[in-house]
Amino acid sequence: MKLTIKSPTRLLKAGLCMLCCLMLHQVSVFAQDTAATAKQAVTSKKAKPVKNTFQSVWIIDNQTVMVPVKGTFEMDIQHRFGTIDQGYSEFWGLFASSNIRLGVSYAPIDNLNLGIGLDKFDLLWDVSAKYAILKQTNGQYPVSITYYGDLAVDTRKDAGNALFAHQTDRLTSFNQLIIARKISDKLSLQVAPSITHQNSVQGYYTKNDSSGQTIFQQMKHDHFAIAFSGRYKLGDATAVLVNYDQPITKHATNNPSPNLSFGFEFATSGHTFQLFMGNYTMLNPGKNNLFNTNSPVAYTQADGTKIKGGKFVIGFNITRLWN
Repeated sequence: MKLTIKSPTRLLKAGLCMLCCLMLHQVSVFAQDTAATAKQAVTSKKAKPVKNTFQSVWIIDNQTVMVPVKGTFEMDIQHRFGTIDQGYSEFWGLFASSNIRLGVSYAPIDNLNLGIGLDKFDLLWDVSAKYAILKQTNGQYPVSITYYGDLAVDTRKDAGNALFAHQTDRLTSFNQLIIARKISDKLSLQVAPSITHQNSVQGYYTKNDSSGQTIFQQMKHDHFAIAFSGRYKLGDATAVLVNYDQPITKHATNNPSPNLSFGFEFATSGHTFQLFMGNYTMLNPGKNNLFNTNSPVAYTQADGTKIKGGKFVIGFNITRLWN
């Protein structure tokens, strides 16, 4: 009886075939894992929000969409000189009565910034909160959206309650939704609708008809406005700033004037300096939107009141960051 003995070469070939198949399988799995990892890395890279839409939390008189990173402490010094329309007699506003605000803020957690400040005008204390709702992200969010809120209290002495019948009459609140987009490495734009509420308005009784008296309010309690802002980088540390604030609400009297401002920004890693001209002299957003009397151009209001134009002020903002 003969035994059938398999050829060693055939066994070797079979073994090599199995080894090749196993190696090809491992290479395929490795390639798939590498492709998946690369795809995930690309996806993660695309998901990162854009950086430095603006250099500072300020763009002249308005807040930008930016919120400092967690743990950042900031100090602000803001200054507004007098109007330039008096010319040389007040050295184009530099020797006129001026306004100044000192403020500090801190970011205790991600996307949230809390601040407090004191304004020379009316000894106005304000507290603020700013929260980043969305951040511009390629493929996800085309814009950044940030909420900004400010509550101000007038702390002037008021003997005999001549100015304020109640303590709550001293309060003014400001709420704003800031929407911004970084168009390119150089250009950033934002639009910011807002509502300001004043707890107290001036008024008087007037006789309408035989039905009796009604109350005439000089202004409404709520005031709507919208701000348009832009920043264009000239270099790594220099940029041009432009801002326009348009009142929307129409009051019976004392309608505020719009604000047009423009200037330059100079920045370092820890400092930002902005030098500009504009119409706002107050340093609280609610007060500026409600009571600005300086207009960039001459115009006539609906009630026939003529407003003089060209009433600009020179101002600057200085911010210092620690983080």
